[in-house]
Amino acid sequence: MSKQAPLLHPTPKQALLIAMIVVAVLALTMIQLGFVPLLSLLIVILGLMMFGLCKGVKFEAMQDRMIGGVATGMGAIYLFSLIGLLVSALMMSGAIPTLIYYGFEILSSQWFYLSAFILASVIGLALGSGFTTCATVGVAFLGMANAFGANPAIVAGAVVSGALFGDKMSPLSDTTSIAASIVGVDLFDHIKNMMYTTIPAWLITAVIFVFMPSAAGDLSGVAELKANLLASGLVQGYMLIPFVVLIAMAMMRINAIYTIAATIVVALALTYTHSSPSLAQIGGWFFKGYSLPEGVDLGAVGELVSRGGLESMFFTQILVILALSLGGLLQGLGVLPALLDGMRHLLTKASRGVAAAAFTSFGINVLVGEQYLSLLLSGNAFLPEYKRLGLHPKNLSRTIEDAGTVINPLVPWGVYGGFLTGVFGMPVISYVPFAFFCYLCFALTLIFGFTGITISKLTPNHN
Repeated sequence: MSKQAPLLHPTPKQALLIAMIVVAVLALTMIQLGFVPLLSLLIVILGLMMFGLCKGVKFEAMQDRMIGGVATGMGAIYLFSLIGLLVSALMMSGAIPTLIYYGFEILSSQWFYLSAFILASVIGLALGSGFTTCATVGVAFLGMANAFGANPAIVAGAVVSGALFGDKMSPLSDTTSIAASIVGVDLFDHIKNMMYTTIPAWLITAVIFVFMPSAAGDLSGVAELKANLLASGLVQGYMLIPFVVLIAMAMMRINAIYTIAATIVVALALTYTHSSPSLAQIGGWFFKGYSLPEGVDLGAVGELVSRGGLESMFFTQILVILALSLGGLLQGLGVLPALLDGMRHLLTKASRGVAAAAFTSFGINVLVGEQYLSLLLSGNAFLPEYKRLGLHPKNLSRTIEDAGTVINPLVPWGVYGGFLTGVFGMPVISYVPFAFFCYLCFALTLIFGFTGITISKLTPNHN
């Protein structure tokens, strides 16, 4: 986000009023009127630009701030394109169908939700990417959900909870690295300190999924789906090689774009071991998503494997552009700086410092819908205040992760929420009630902040 001086200098009260209007418009148009998030964001952006023009701010200046905001997310936009290609490649190669088939072999309907949560946690930890975990493991489990009689929304909530655990705790995760670097603490000290809130949240979430109403599907449907998966020719043990490549390269800390690109190449090579698609077909699958050849009727398998493609990511990419534009505009018009400045005088003790940082991270997620921005702005704004209160910076990095990283998937107009809407094929509001891990992290960081439990103090020799 640009560090240029704000174009306007509203008071904290004025900034709060503007922020409340923005959130109210977003909530009213999406929840009450059923607008898609893209339209709601565009309405808010146009409204803010009209406000700026009325205050004498030039259009070009506001446009520059929006462009600067979008520039910070170009990496994510490229990554989403590759994830769309990745899902297609994993489908056409048989990697995801094979994973689903073996999932049917080892999973039971009784522990289905718990299994989705645990496997997503493990894969998320290995990959360090909640996006990739949801696009692979999430798609696989949602494919199995109907056969097991499971509620797809609960399955999505379990996958999101597990994926965010990995996104939060993996040393390979970009959000983990960002949170640690912003406040200047060692990455592994940051991860160790996060365990105080993250591990209890994970355990409580696991217990909740144990006691969730068991799925009671017709297992004859599972047998039919397994038979159709085998008949598709997409199921072979070696088809899991792309997942091995993906995890191995991620653990070697190779750039995510290179890792996904290499996985796509491997998956594409494996595709030709069981079929002979033309280059035109490959191009069509990469754009629109994989689908079974015309005339092949394998029941639910056809719908199961028809996913991915660049086209499936268009909604998410436009959402990212609009959300980052909104963030740049709010920053440029001085709304975000004024809100942060207005909180500083309230920070008279440690508990208030933790609560203020947590609610600021949460609020930026809701206001702007951007995960990284919630980490960057909150971390930079509260680091001096934490030091003034005698709190170790690692408390701040933990707080902004607990209230920033894990909250974005719950925001319908957020980048993460928009991505999951495209990947899961369901609105954010459907899985929000079941993303227990996300709520628990936020609640525990507030509880520990008020009680002082696990809150580290600065030592005399700390810079």
